[in-house]
Amino acid sequence: MRTHYCGHVDEQLMDQEVEVCGWVHRRRDHGGVIFIDLRDREGMVQVVYDPDIHDVFATAERVRNEFVLRVKGKVRARPEGTVNANLRTGKIEILGLELEILNRSEPPPFLVEDDTDASEEVRLRHRYLDLRRPEMLNRLKIRAKITSRLRRFLDEREFMEIETPFLTKATPEGARDYVVPSRTHQGKFFALPQSPQLFKQLLMVSGMDRYYQVARCFRDEDLRADRQPEFTQLDIEASFITEDQITTLMEDMFRDLFTHILEIPLPAQFPRMTYAEAQERYGSDKPDLRVPLELVTITDLMKSVEFKVFAGPANDPKGRIAALRVPKGGALSRKEIDDYTKFVAIYGARGLAYIKVNDLSQGREGLQSPILKFLPDEVIDGIMKRVGAEDGDLVFFGADKEKIVNESLGALRVKVGHDKGMIEHGWKPLWVVDFPMFEYDEKENRFDALHHPFTAPVGTVEEVAANPEKALSRAYDLVLNGTEVGGGSIRIHSPEMQEEVLKLLGIDEEEANDKFGFLLKALSFGCPPHGGIAFGLDRLAMLMTGAASIRDVMAFPKTQSAGCPLTDAPSDIGQKHMRELGIRLRQPVIKEAEKEA
Repeated sequence: MRTHYCGHVDEQLMDQEVEVCGWVHRRRDHGGVIFIDLRDREGMVQVVYDPDIHDVFATAERVRNEFVLRVKGKVRARPEGTVNANLRTGKIEILGLELEILNRSEPPPFLVEDDTDASEEVRLRHRYLDLRRPEMLNRLKIRAKITSRLRRFLDEREFMEIETPFLTKATPEGARDYVVPSRTHQGKFFALPQSPQLFKQLLMVSGMDRYYQVARCFRDEDLRADRQPEFTQLDIEASFITEDQITTLMEDMFRDLFTHILEIPLPAQFPRMTYAEAQERYGSDKPDLRVPLELVTITDLMKSVEFKVFAGPANDPKGRIAALRVPKGGALSRKEIDDYTKFVAIYGARGLAYIKVNDLSQGREGLQSPILKFLPDEVIDGIMKRVGAEDGDLVFFGADKEKIVNESLGALRVKVGHDKGMIEHGWKPLWVVDFPMFEYDEKENRFDALHHPFTAPVGTVEEVAANPEKALSRAYDLVLNGTEVGGGSIRIHSPEMQEEVLKLLGIDEEEANDKFGFLLKALSFGCPPHGGIAFGLDRLAMLMTGAASIRDVMAFPKTQSAGCPLTDAPSDIGQKHMRELGIRLRQPVIKEAEKEA
């Protein structure tokens, strides 16, 4: 039906006849001449209809926005002064000789343009129209190129693309599974995979050596801008490989990707930072290195002060007091400080102390803060020296349990950096390493795996068992501009270590055999040392396209409540279907928060 895409018609086709198909982006009637901007996947071209060809012109008069057309015409130069330098097709136009309306369109609920004011709910309900917008189309094109380039890189290095099952067994990976009732095994359920983790390890036992998969994964958890109930990850696993070897290989892959897709070079070597250092300096295990602000620990300086707000955390082994210096932050208004106080409250902080540095040379008199009266001169001097304060600065303070201080001041650091235009230009990749193997859940009175139960710890079985709270894992996360884009580890390959880790997680032998018996048995048949990593393709595409949410780089995403306005999913199923599955509905479970309300 066509000889060219609309966006490919340019001056090289001058004086040639072409046939194009697409949607009417805009129709204009100027002095008896009709102009139609015709749009397809590759771009837009201007078509001109003269009244000299009466029947064709009459058809053009009936055309409206989003009609689907087939156009035949002759390529010619645009008149002087009408060239559009923003379009590849901007130097030419098509003189329309034939016109066929392939399909009509109802008036769309919003303009199919980049600058739409339609709500996200409306856009998702009519996603097929939203995807026509050039901005959305371009994002999906870049996403497709990202996936293609990653595949090519791994294929060239002898990784095998292997599919793993969607219908599998529930595994504890930190989020709820989506469960699927079985009609043929009534009373039993499959689970949709949160990741292909166990299957890719079994592939290493099988001798596949190098595996990858562009895998769909499912997690029934609360959503945020960078989370969806179903998402895509690039899953990678390799045998006989060390941490340094796989992280170096992945750096090569990212440099290749950014060079070919964005034409941007990444550093020759990505920096590495331990988990402990990241928390100490940035209050986060995924620090945005574009923000130059850092946290400074001042716990030791506060141990002897009488002010309980500081003395309590300073003398608590699990407490921390940290300072955040904001250069020229003394210009912040009281309202801005109050707004930041409300912001840190989201992360559990009970307040946000501060000191404005007006004139350091005057000592206490040159500072401004409600907390100064509680602090001795030597403590004030020590704080100012340690944070490197200068005239005009403002210093924020966090004092509480270490986790609360890290999360609140870490988030404040990024927010202030963005609010005050302190973000450095460019891409800042970072490997975060040496994670704790376990974190202690005080409410449940047990250990949880910081990554997952199949991550290899550092040390022997005996060393890990004797001191689990101090054990480090052989895990590594790749962070890009403050977003975790990938996480991986060297895996446990001995059944003895795997059994011990499960035991430390409170999983007894019977439960371990029930949930992971197939893995433990496989490990006993000569499992090679192996490791891998998984990258969130949605997050990566979001970053590389500059989108604000992963929903903007997914063709058919869910809403924040995990629903689909387009298809009205999830939906009810009939009684007959439920009887076949051997299930019935009960009253919805009332959440604890709703009970209290």
